[in-house]
Amino acid sequence: MGRRKNAVASVLRGLLLPVGAAVAVLAFAAALDSLDGGRQQEEMQRLEESLRRSCVACYAEQGVYPPDLDYLREHYGLQIDEERYTVRYDAFAENLMPDITVLENAK
Repeated sequence: MGRRKNAVASVLRGLLLPVGAAVAVLAFAAALDSLDGGRQQEEMQRLEESLRRSCVACYAEQGVYPPDLDYLREHYGLQIDEERYTVRYDAFAENLMPDITVLENAK
């Protein structure tokens, strides 16, 4: 009986190490994926904030909001990674803040 107990314990120890390592690798991969998702969300927020700041700067300097994104690119050096993001910019009046929406493109 003692040998059988030792054999079972040895097999369990032999299985526990690979299973534990696999669990650790999966947990690490999940943590990296979560960090990447948070980083992408933060980049989208930064782009939207940059758009809004550029609009406000234009309004402060010229008394009107920019008519379109091309104006912001040309006069305020705004850069948008159009492969990653789609920006909806709806300027409906010169004296009202444009409606700005940033969406991430499907990969």
